[in-house]
Amino acid sequence: MNKHNKKEYPPMHTVEHILNATMVKRFGCSRSFNAHIERKKSKCDYYIQKEPSASEIKDIEKQVNDVIQQNLPIKSELVHRSDVSSSVDLSKLPADASQLLRIVKVGDYDICACIGSHVNNTSEIGTFRITTYTYDSDSRVLRIRFKLDNRK
Repeated sequence: MNKHNKKEYPPMHTVEHILNATMVKRFGCSRSFNAHIERKKSKCDYYIQKEPSASEIKDIEKQVNDVIQQNLPIKSELVHRSDVSSSVDLSKLPADASQLLRIVKVGDYDICACIGSHVNNTSEIGTFRITTYTYDSDSRVLRIRFKLDNRK
């Protein structure tokens, strides 16, 4: 089984999953290629083709909060790599990842391979808020900075 020495803050790490799924669904991009997830504030970087409008950023925030408010269960299961659904992106797995993978599902909204810590239900997350964002048109990188309010 894959292990790591990092201790995530479960609500923030779980909302990262929801944000990633939202970005993939809304912009057709890949999950974040760089993330820094901490208790107080976090950030995720995405490659997207054009800068989103302020309205689109608000829509991302609203969609993430709509998913949180659905009180979705977070489930994990161990699956042999050969049995993992083709909808799960395994491209970021390290070369030495085991054949037995932990697949994490946020209701029917997100599914991915992950070894991190998560809440049991989205009702434990609180309110997601995008604090700032930047877009670099040369590299086509969108950085979203966010935090959680009203943590339970």
